[in-house]
Amino acid sequence: MRTTSGGRRRRSRWGPWIVAAAFTLSGVIHLAHPSTFTPIVPHFVPRPTELVYASGVAELVCAVGLWRLDRWAGIAAAALLVVIWPANLQSAMTAQQGHDLTSQVVNWIRLPLQIPLVWFALQSGRSRSEDFPRDRTRPLG
Repeated sequence: MRTTSGGRRRRSRWGPWIVAAAFTLSGVIHLAHPSTFTPIVPHFVPRPTELVYASGVAELVCAVGLWRLDRWAGIAAAALLVVIWPANLQSAMTAQQGHDLTSQVVNWIRLPLQIPLVWFALQSGRSRSEDFPRDRTRPLG
């Protein structure tokens, strides 16, 4: 967030859109091709396919809220990114076993990239003053 000349904090305008686009794409892939994600579900978690479907639905719900700039969606998306971090760690570890170098590198790079995504998600949402603009026709007081 940046501070405006009036001292109010201004939220990032493009950060939430990045997360919304990523969640939209990822959510659709989760539902259309769950086998893409089932191998990265941590091995100790039961019912990986059902979990992939559930996380895909959660991503799409968050994406809708992010596109609308709803505050709850930014918080939910950030929480979801933290919850799915172990799956990305599992993916990075699994990629080391016989995958090509590009796949290995991409999977390890994805881990630290979630940090700015969490930050961008938290930038989503309108403040109360944006939701309810002051009526400029009436005097203050």
